[in-house]
Amino acid sequence: MSETETKGTAFTRIPVVDIAPLFSDDIEAKRKVAAEMADAASHVGFLYVTGHGIPQAAIEKLETRAVEFFTEPLERKMELYIGRSRAHRGYVPTGEEGFYDGTDPSKIDKKEAFDLSIELPDDDPDHIAGYRMLGPNQWPPARPEMQRDVYDYYEHATALGHTIFRGFALALGLDENYFESLLTKPPSQLRLVHYPADPARMTAEWGISAHTDYECFTILHVTAPGLEVMNAEGRWIDAPPVKGAFVINIGDMLEAMTNGRFIATPHRVRNVPSERYSFPLFCAVDYDTVIEPLPQFIDGEARYPSYVAGDHLVTQTMRTFGYLKKRVAEGKLALPESEGHATAFGRPERKEEREPV
Repeated sequence: MSETETKGTAFTRIPVVDIAPLFSDDIEAKRKVAAEMADAASHVGFLYVTGHGIPQAAIEKLETRAVEFFTEPLERKMELYIGRSRAHRGYVPTGEEGFYDGTDPSKIDKKEAFDLSIELPDDDPDHIAGYRMLGPNQWPPARPEMQRDVYDYYEHATALGHTIFRGFALALGLDENYFESLLTKPPSQLRLVHYPADPARMTAEWGISAHTDYECFTILHVTAPGLEVMNAEGRWIDAPPVKGAFVINIGDMLEAMTNGRFIATPHRVRNVPSERYSFPLFCAVDYDTVIEPLPQFIDGEARYPSYVAGDHLVTQTMRTFGYLKKRVAEGKLALPESEGHATAFGRPERKEEREPV
């Protein structure tokens, strides 16, 4: 998650876009949808999408497997602890993420999660070469149905991601398949996140503080309210679940590639007393992709520095997860050299932010 600033317009609602025409051969219908996506991405940074084509049964099975997994005893879940994976996959226990300094127990991150990404074998050449976000997933051996149903959803959602990439390409006046060459083996991550019911936590202002997402965009399914989006006036706008729709939000990478034409809008999760599940898919490009403003969007000068997508994701992960921060402190891991320009929160600084005032 990256640091925030007020962006966009004084919107009061999140627009809804029916993207069904993106699956057709009607280029004019596609362009019409793309124009709606461009308007939302440029002024709000968020949109709901309907007509996405993901079967409801796949979503329900995902929810069921998440509930089953998170009700397991902690010791069983810890057998899949993310710190045991060379590719940052597996179970994330309460308190593993964030910046808790051990002084105020009320600030411990109360959520737990299960992280996965593209399934790759142990002998994958990129995994062997040390690309930390690429490799095999961890799955509970006694629950083959979890691997089957959760990864089935992952494949549906990543296929939807490709379609949305094509829509955004058209929205930017690019060839529809512009991004395809950057999507051969992307480390797009699916998280199964569980927020236990905890009425006492309502005394805190939010469950996850204001941030933007690292990747190009996020495809989000949630089971309960709590998501809020900041408009240009600094007001928090509710983004409740909409039946039959996914939430899509622009991430830091797509903002940088468009030189700020598309905006990664700050958002947060408000504490709610009831149990809540969240399923974000963070849609990335290939590990070695250089993220920088595309020439056609530079009017004068680039507002963002260039960086390597995979190195950037690794850096943010190393600054967030306890097991990795410990290894860095012990000298067992080092931040990628290409990440020297990153801010304290990990977000690459805009050029104007780096210049002295």
